[in-house]
Amino acid sequence: QVQLVESGGGLVQPGGSLRLSCAASGSIFTSMGWYRQAPGNVRELVATISRGGSTNYADSVKGRFTISRDNAKNTVYLQMNSLKPEDTSVYYCDAYSYSNGQLWGQGTQVTVSS
Repeated sequence: QVQLVESGGGLVQPGGSLRLSCAASGSIFTSMGWYRQAPGNVRELVATISRGGSTNYADSVKGRFTISRDNAKNTVYLQMNSLKPEDTSVYYCDAYSYSNGQLWGQGTQVTVSS
């Protein structure tokens, strides 16, 4: 069964940190990444990482967020530092495989508030 299971969201104060994890199973995934969607907004790219480790970040998170992956565990991580209230959103894991196309996780809520 092909699935993505996310974890690590929660409530954090401004300036704090959170680490999101997404465990993928059932296929070999080339690109993996994170998107986010706030109420009333479109889903936007946060960061992506290729199987070889090449990364891409949204300008709004550069220098604060770090994406990484463990190919042996089929898991992608998002380390979020210096969080701001505008980072509040539902974060979705995404993964692409040639056999299954693009898949999405169920989403995890990140709230940055004092």
